Amino acid sequence: MSNDDEFYDAVTGLDSDESYEGVSEASFKDATVLDYGSQAKNGSVTRDKKHRTMLPAPMFSRNSVSIWSILKKCIGLELSKITMPTAFNEPLSFLQRISEYMEHTYLLSRACALPDSIQRMQAVAAFAVSAVASQWDRTGKPFNPLLGETYELTREDQGYRLVSEQVSHHPPVSAFHAESLAGDFVFHGSIYPKLKFWGKSVEAEPKGTITLELLKHNEAYTWSNPFCCVHNIILGSLWIEQYGTVEILNHSTGDKCVLNFKSCGMFGKELHRVEGYIQDKSKRKHCVIYGKWTECMWSVDPQTYENHRKAEKKGESRKHRQEETERRENDDSDDMPEVQDTVSVIPGSTLLWRIESRPPHSTTMYNFTNFAMSLNEMEPGMEATLPLTDCRRRPDIRAMENGLMDEASQEKERLEQKQREARKERAKSLDEWTTRWFQQGTNPYTGSQDWLYTGGYFNRNYAALPNIY
Repeated sequence: MSNDDEFYDAVTGLDSDESYEGVSEASFKDATVLDYGSQAKNGSVTRDKKHRTMLPAPMFSRNSVSIWSILKKCIGLELSKITMPTAFNEPLSFLQRISEYMEHTYLLSRACALPDSIQRMQAVAAFAVSAVASQWDRTGKPFNPLLGETYELTREDQGYRLVSEQVSHHPPVSAFHAESLAGDFVFHGSIYPKLKFWGKSVEAEPKGTITLELLKHNEAYTWSNPFCCVHNIILGSLWIEQYGTVEILNHSTGDKCVLNFKSCGMFGKELHRVEGYIQDKSKRKHCVIYGKWTECMWSVDPQTYENHRKAEKKGESRKHRQEETERRENDDSDDMPEVQDTVSVIPGSTLLWRIESRPPHSTTMYNFTNFAMSLNEMEPGMEATLPLTDCRRRPDIRAMENGLMDEASQEKERLEQKQREARKERAKSLDEWTTRWFQQGTNPYTGSQDWLYTGGYFNRNYAALPNIY
């Protein structure tokens, strides 16, 4: 097979079925928990429509496949043209993976309903963190979208609809546009992850701007995702850390949220932790945000936070400091740090978001969340309305979902070859590829290059769409 397909790395993480079991009742005694209710109108996720909660077949074992034979020549290079065995995939396209940003959309509905800009920023910050939470423990890589591939997702129970399109193949760029059915918000962006292999790990540098518009408040927020690093690609247990500074800017008010996704450090104490603050345009800090991207996020008054940190440092035991200095390095693999106790809730804190438990059978189904389980479902009536380019129609993904690995590999190779041949034909005839639902332009808030939705997708006029499958 040729190396002409982009490698979209799936970020992996740590399992934490006990996300909140470690938080004692005392931890919550002086904390505020925001109850978003059970209706979409007040910002929560309703469960009126039933979606599937299992895949048709369990995942295939990857133990017999060596990734080292593929990656050993790529140390220090960008992973832009590498074909991976199907065994390392998960039965979703990267376009479907992007749609997982929308799992906690109730936070956007919540932001729309809040009267204060600082409170709205808290909800937006929680949403930005929650958007990367689905990556936790996802060791399979999504299928590379074919040029012109699309995906749509309409969730009336959660009050939004989304459309995405693979708008470029070299470099690989995926564009998406989501909008509230009630006209409350628009959420859009284009994603181009730059990946490098460092021998033991793969690092993903975030590329692309994410934009959220709260229409009622005439506000626009922009940010980019944190870096991801997947450890032990060759040997040992896969684990992930996300790190880097994420700045969320409200272009209307000047409010800013600065979030520090912490790397695990030498001793793993900071694994999964996120800390930051919200300030207004005069740089006055209004609150501190803290938690774990795998569990929950809280907000507290800055002075209360500082007092708690000072008391916490005084209470550190000498034994713990001694254990840290005696830690030994492992030459064969980057040992996964021991998962520390769950988030210690500071009295007076307000809960902004917490992750939902994954289904009991998640570990046998690619560690999917309940939300991810439903993304490739072909619901009754869909086949008659979806365009021919929708991910749900991809035969390789469908075969893998059904546990037919040989068929999935054959179909994947066929589709890749078909895409190469189509590209050669366009080159011969001097035809340029034309995107259907997005066009390249300038982000009106950042001034940077972006892919903007041109509209019309939901009019269901799908004439002259390319035959990519």
